[in-house]
Amino acid sequence: MKFLLNICRILIGLVFIFSGFVKGIDPLGSDYKFTDYFNAFGMSWMNFSALFFSFLLSMAEFIIGICLFLNIKTKLASWGALLFMAVFTPLTLILAIKNPVTDCGCFGDALVLTNWETFFKNIILLVMVLLVFFNRKRFKSIFNVLEQSVILTGSIIFMFCIEMYSYRHLPILDFRPYAVGANITEGMTTPEGAPHDEYSTTLKYKNKNTGEIKEFDESNFPWQDTLNWEFHSSSQKLLKEGYKAPIHDFVIEHPEYGDITEEVLNDDDYTFLVVSYKLSKASAEAQDKLNKLAAYASENGYRFYGLTASNADEITDFVHKYNVNYSFCATDEIQLKTVIRSNPGLVLLKKGTIIDKWGHRDIPDADELKGKDPLSFCLLEQQYITDRYVIYSLALLYMFLLAFYMIKKYKRLAK
Repeated sequence: MKFLLNICRILIGLVFIFSGFVKGIDPLGSDYKFTDYFNAFGMSWMNFSALFFSFLLSMAEFIIGICLFLNIKTKLASWGALLFMAVFTPLTLILAIKNPVTDCGCFGDALVLTNWETFFKNIILLVMVLLVFFNRKRFKSIFNVLEQSVILTGSIIFMFCIEMYSYRHLPILDFRPYAVGANITEGMTTPEGAPHDEYSTTLKYKNKNTGEIKEFDESNFPWQDTLNWEFHSSSQKLLKEGYKAPIHDFVIEHPEYGDITEEVLNDDDYTFLVVSYKLSKASAEAQDKLNKLAAYASENGYRFYGLTASNADEITDFVHKYNVNYSFCATDEIQLKTVIRSNPGLVLLKKGTIIDKWGHRDIPDADELKGKDPLSFCLLEQQYITDRYVIYSLALLYMFLLAFYMIKKYKRLAK
């Protein structure tokens, strides 16, 4: 029994850690998902709090997971896990039945599950959580109270730093189909031989003599009996969903030239895309940089477009207010939110491949690019970011080791 309980505790811990972490590295993604939930359940007045709940949920899941996995504060963590499952298990059942939101977002974009898959996953988790909860007093930690507090505090600080960095810049890991290095054209392509959606068709015919409307399928409808029957209507029902390309509904609609999607994605040269799903919510601090970059792109023969889901009046007001020197194109709002977690954000393309992306706080100066090939500049910048991640990770590890050393030294002196 002890072995089974520990296996359940560790598995629950891993699931909660993973769930909390993948949400924490993409707080704006969770923000959008909370907004979808609020709108679907008629609670749009709660939309202002979506970002707060995004931070809170990922932090709570991660800390509960750490506690269960390392067997620290297990009694408290088991209460937290039970509360989570008590709320989300019935919620996912409602989602599975009514399907107001197609993707629950429980694992962010790292692992997308259908609502029914999520519900059954929660049932399995709930059973394990109940086992751990009702036996919570049997778990004994190998860490003393001070050590548990240090681990818990360090985990909270670590997760908060991850959340804040990903919010203020871009997610440190990008699981979406628009990640750096991805080719948009390939992401929109359905592989040869991939299964297609399967439908059943119902045909309704009206009897000319009696006025009766009768349903037929494709094998027995009275298409030859035109004397007695006339077509009334038809309907289709999805039986089996086929392959769905990772990228769909991505269209760039230019106000003068119409659909320029293929033209942009097939361009052998560089294309800069300023992505702002809603101009009224866009941060204005980077607009001067963007105007200078647009001038730089024009001088070098590169394309430079703004992509937005805002209406024409909002675009006109924005252009006049900030003296914008580039054209805005219309693109689906959901796609824009998926492309980059920043408003605005900057994307660099070449022949449909995403070379680099910048949040509005990190958009480069035009002077940095002058005299340089954009690809070379991006590679150097990405190396700098990688080096910075390594430094931060080593600093965090050093802090943990120092904390444990101090605890051990304190314990020896206390004897």
